[in-house]
Amino acid sequence: MTNPRQLAFIALRDVHKGAYADVALDRVLQKVSLLDSDRRFLTELVYGSVRRQRTLDSLIDQLAKKKSHQQPQDLRTILHLGFYQLRYQQRIPASAAVNTTVQLAKENGFSGLTGFVNGLLRQYLRKAVRDEGAGGAGGAGGAREENTPSSPHIDPLQLPENPVERLGLLHSFPDWIIQVWLEQLGLAETEQLCKWMNQSPTIDLRINPLRTSIEEVEAALQSVGILVRRIPHLPQALRLLGNSGSIQKLPGFKEGWWTVQDSSAQLVSHLLDPQPGEVVIDVCAAPGGKTTHIAELMADKGKIWACDRTPSRLRKLQENSQRLNLQSIQIYTGDSRHFNQFKNTADRLLLDAPCSGLGTMHRHADARWRQTPESVRELSVLQKELLTHTSTFVKPGGVLVYATCTLHPAENEEVISAFLAEFPDWQIESPSGVELPVSAYSTPQGWFKVWPHRQDMDGFFMVRLRKTNNYE
Repeated sequence: MTNPRQLAFIALRDVHKGAYADVALDRVLQKVSLLDSDRRFLTELVYGSVRRQRTLDSLIDQLAKKKSHQQPQDLRTILHLGFYQLRYQQRIPASAAVNTTVQLAKENGFSGLTGFVNGLLRQYLRKAVRDEGAGGAGGAGGAREENTPSSPHIDPLQLPENPVERLGLLHSFPDWIIQVWLEQLGLAETEQLCKWMNQSPTIDLRINPLRTSIEEVEAALQSVGILVRRIPHLPQALRLLGNSGSIQKLPGFKEGWWTVQDSSAQLVSHLLDPQPGEVVIDVCAAPGGKTTHIAELMADKGKIWACDRTPSRLRKLQENSQRLNLQSIQIYTGDSRHFNQFKNTADRLLLDAPCSGLGTMHRHADARWRQTPESVRELSVLQKELLTHTSTFVKPGGVLVYATCTLHPAENEEVISAFLAEFPDWQIESPSGVELPVSAYSTPQGWFKVWPHRQDMDGFFMVRLRKTNNYE
């Protein structure tokens, strides 16, 4: 089977049964051999339909007699695919989107409802065209930008007045996430952030300076037709432009010249600023992007304890460090909250804490639907426990960096403020005087925050703390 729409339906059916979107997609891709263009289209359909789920459900709610949750689940999935193509895929003619969706219904047990599917999708198109005739510019087929809905004045989707609900429905986020961003950014920037999070993610590489140079990697990639650009403030970063195909087949991968790591994540190890010969502990290390970066920054001299409680993810760390030819990393399996053997041993410690991932939702299509205010509260408890216990691993005068890839104050600013209030022998250290790439992202409070719509990279929070005295 090589029909990308049918394969997307199969993957989405798994997602609606509880599978992670990336796992469901991989499962389908492993069973078929597709052209690169079909593979990209399949990926876009799956991730796009999951990301835009709330908007797509709202279209069904507004245009059909039965609400989306009352439709048979598989039929709802088929309608999602149809509406996603009509609304967000400029390159697909409207007639093709409608006809292929009707065919999907016929082939997946809904042959008696093909008239309903056809009518619902055409009703969407008619509303858009009628609005165009009433003074709008461009019709449903002509006004669609890739991954972006039609302009509001020709949009068949009816939006509520309430700004939280309006943004949530238009850009497909739960209201509570919109609220968290609105409180920090205001309306205009929250909308920019929503749009950014609905883009397809970019791929950034981190060059391994122990094996090569950024110029050598640029030349090697350009020799096979891959365009790249450098990232400001990050000496090891290259961003791939356009389609790169399979990452493992790119020049330099097997040789350990580079690894995939988003620009924001690269900032974290620069803030830690590890030095050759030091003892560094990475207490939530897997799958090892930051651990291997720390080793590179230390010139692979010294000792890095890489701790994590998930053996399968630690195996990935081991594979990466072997491919990059790094010797200084030692793996330790277990929950860092229960370790006592590291007390006062680390010159520097990285706590890249488990978090809600609200800064990386463009990479994880279903994260916005999996997290809840309750899960954020539970994570903030875990983060505080990890910070309180692992801070005892740091020597007097040593450094601790706390980092997350979320944009929720309960997991960031509030965790750090509570910790500093309880442990006055720790203080925020602004790395002024040290030429570090993170200084471009600093805040008056001394921590660092990367906003994706401003800096065009994953959302991150990070702060550097120094232990001023020994305390029991």
